[in-house]
Amino acid sequence: MASIKGYRGRGIALHAVLVLGLLLSAFPFYWAVIMSTHTSTEIFSYPPKLLPGSHFLENVRSLFDNIDFFGSMFNSLLVAVSVTVLVLFFDSLAAFVFAKFAFPGKRVLFALLMLIFMVPMQLQAIPQFVIMAKLGWIGSMTSLIVPAAANAFGIFWMRQYMKSAIHDELIDASKLDGAGFLRQYWHVALPVVRPGLAFLGIFTFMGQWNDYAWPLIALTNPDNVTLQVALSQLNGTHGTTDYGMVMTGALLALVPLLIVFAIGARQIIGDLAKGAVRG
Repeated sequence: MASIKGYRGRGIALHAVLVLGLLLSAFPFYWAVIMSTHTSTEIFSYPPKLLPGSHFLENVRSLFDNIDFFGSMFNSLLVAVSVTVLVLFFDSLAAFVFAKFAFPGKRVLFALLMLIFMVPMQLQAIPQFVIMAKLGWIGSMTSLIVPAAANAFGIFWMRQYMKSAIHDELIDASKLDGAGFLRQYWHVALPVVRPGLAFLGIFTFMGQWNDYAWPLIALTNPDNVTLQVALSQLNGTHGTTDYGMVMTGALLALVPLLIVFAIGARQIIGDLAKGAVRG
């Protein structure tokens, strides 16, 4: 009986810690919602206002008057979706080769991949800009999509996932059935690694959606910018920034991220649950 009470006590304590962690994690989002419903004066008032105000629609109108919100959101969606699809295809294809096939120079190529992985993105900006300028892509969405179509992290992540998730017996059985490389990739590898692809898709989409530095450099036309660059234009000078409007824009920019995360997380949890039932 004492052990049962101790087990219940530990369970209650664990749930209390989890609830506290959830509240702490959700508070920044709640605070963003609160600030988007107030004016700048109310945001900086003391004591701080913890309940919603009545200026949300006014802030939304100011936001739409100052920037082309939906146009820049479309640009961000175009870039983020295109890059995510390309990364999922190219990175998983390369990872499948590195994980399950032997070929000359495999170790050297993977070592070079890891070296690329460790190079900071800031060091790549200047040579990347020069290449995009010579190709005539500066100012277009192509300069954002093509350089990000594959990355070292995605290949490394999917390789590690495939090494443990795809058993060699599956590859051997598909070869006996006459499946070529692409059929092995499409019908054997991809169905098994969907949780890994879901994570990589969420990670890539969020990274591209939130990217600010490279779009600011590559998109020289101020009328053809992504959402993050457009939102940065809301910052005024000499302390004239309307923080209620800025927080409204930041809040609306979170909506696609929440949708993508919900879809991807559901895929991850569903596939893991199926694996647990099969196990």
